[in-house]
Amino acid sequence: MSDNQTLIENRPPSVAHLFQDRVERTPDAEAYRYPVPSASGRGPDEWRSLTWGQTAERVYAIAAGFVDLGVAPEERVALMSATRVEWILVDLGILCAGAANTTVYPQTTAAEAAYIVADSGSRVLVVENVEHLAAARASREHLPELARVVLVDAEGYAPDPDDPEGWVLTLAELEARGTALLARRPEAVRDRVAAITADRLATLIYTSGTTGRPKGVRLPHGNWSYLAKAIAGTGLVREDDVQYLWLPLAHVFGKVLLSCQIDLGHVTAVDGRIDRIVENLPVVRPTYMAAVPRIFEKVYNGAAAKARAGGAAKYRIFQWAAAVAREYARASQDALRRTGRAEVPLGLRSRHKVADALVYAKLREAFGGRLRACISGSAALAPEIGYFFSGAGIHVLEGYGLTESSAASFVNRAGTYRTGTVGKPLPGTEVRIAEDGEVLLRGPGIMAGYHGLDEKTAEVLESDGWLHTGDIGVLSEDGYLRITDRKKDLIKTSGGKYVAPAEIEGRLKALCPYVSAVVVHGVDRNFCSALVALDETAILGWAAEHGLADRSYAQVLAEPATTALVEGYVDELNRDLQRWQTVKKFRILPRDLDVEHGDLTPSLKLKRPVVEREFRHLLDEMYAGTKEA
Repeated sequence: MSDNQTLIENRPPSVAHLFQDRVERTPDAEAYRYPVPSASGRGPDEWRSLTWGQTAERVYAIAAGFVDLGVAPEERVALMSATRVEWILVDLGILCAGAANTTVYPQTTAAEAAYIVADSGSRVLVVENVEHLAAARASREHLPELARVVLVDAEGYAPDPDDPEGWVLTLAELEARGTALLARRPEAVRDRVAAITADRLATLIYTSGTTGRPKGVRLPHGNWSYLAKAIAGTGLVREDDVQYLWLPLAHVFGKVLLSCQIDLGHVTAVDGRIDRIVENLPVVRPTYMAAVPRIFEKVYNGAAAKARAGGAAKYRIFQWAAAVAREYARASQDALRRTGRAEVPLGLRSRHKVADALVYAKLREAFGGRLRACISGSAALAPEIGYFFSGAGIHVLEGYGLTESSAASFVNRAGTYRTGTVGKPLPGTEVRIAEDGEVLLRGPGIMAGYHGLDEKTAEVLESDGWLHTGDIGVLSEDGYLRITDRKKDLIKTSGGKYVAPAEIEGRLKALCPYVSAVVVHGVDRNFCSALVALDETAILGWAAEHGLADRSYAQVLAEPATTALVEGYVDELNRDLQRWQTVKKFRILPRDLDVEHGDLTPSLKLKRPVVEREFRHLLDEMYAGTKEA
């Protein structure tokens, strides 16, 4: 039996156990960094730290607070908050109380949040701010099982005479109750942790589905301790790392990063404000961070736009350097696969060295200058974007998993990664490809089932533990997985040809630095079309250089010159596609796609059916006069 397998099979039953062990081993080591806005609100944030011992003091007080409120083992506590250090403290408090966290995105509508809280049977709801509290108050009549609401940020809070007595507590009040309980019963939390078994419910995460009600995915304690040990076993993350964590922790991708960090004990800097990422990176100087493809696309487009703004010569240099980066990455990865050594020809090495001095070094410095690797997940990264960052010395390691598999099932390893694949399975995870190409998974990270939905569970989870992912993939002889598309997203044209839209969408985003999002359409049609959203900053930069500086974003999108610009890139795209894959027509959307309009999930995944419904008139316009329209 391998060391990894032994480690996994002998793992503790829960992250609560891992946390206790971590605190006992390194109480004085730094655990978390978090920003505190300046008093004036205008200066830079002040970053503060918590040691593992200080973290434990607050976590155990919160856990004891939940015990004092009468929260029973496996009973649900809903947590609705953006990514911040208090999210982590509350989550660990829930786990150490033996309860289960129901995660709720802060952007969730009041109606959907109420559904999740009610469907999960949550007894306590933790909300970030007074706006969330107001929504909870408005939904109270639909939440008969909700006994308490805990408010994290009490700024602007005022008691409501209509609230039942004691219904609202601040987080500080919850911690004070817990501290008082621990003074009376010092072992209250340790007894709860000792009683946790691997099969008990730890987390209930509701999938942000594009149709119908979201489904609650039941993830036991043992799933998280397995992933902590399995990720550590890959060597991907180290004890001396500094992680920058901004991903939504309500999402399974963000959540799994916490488990691994607790096991290894490295530092995590926490700030969920997406608009502060660029500002924070040089301050935090992370050695690794996780992100979704949309972030890498925006960084690439931003770098191209900045070069273009510097004049024609700078833009030509950037384009040349980008081409060299892709060539270098392909050559080194191919050589590594063939010979085991990432050697490239001397001429390419020389060009790469010049490009590094002119372009890549500045890009790495913008990431803080110490970045060893980025982990990309949640959706497919366009290979051309991946090759660019690889060649620039920013190693983007794609991974793969679902909420139903606790996020991490596959990941590329540093030094042996292959752009365009999601790497190899984690130790302890099995994979097979079904006859129709669907990826099936089995292992300790697979969900226990959908909450209260036995029939839905049976549709995807076989009796012998194999999970149907709904993704189509190809497995190489040496175990690297390439996801080609979602099974339900595959397009079958009226001519009977199958088209993988994500592959085409990724290619166009890599070709055109102005594109923010693409939706390729063509089900039961006689050709493929596309809805194209343009990045506001990038396209306004182009407009300023082409006599359109006085136009607004909406006006630039409607300009014939903008359509001609995109058409050139679509023509370039089509030259490398099979005839039935080519995009015959496209329309530029009147705005970018975003979470606020419901086009993207909170983890920035495309909600294809939502976009197609909203812009149905543009699709119908493109197919008007054809026999399928």
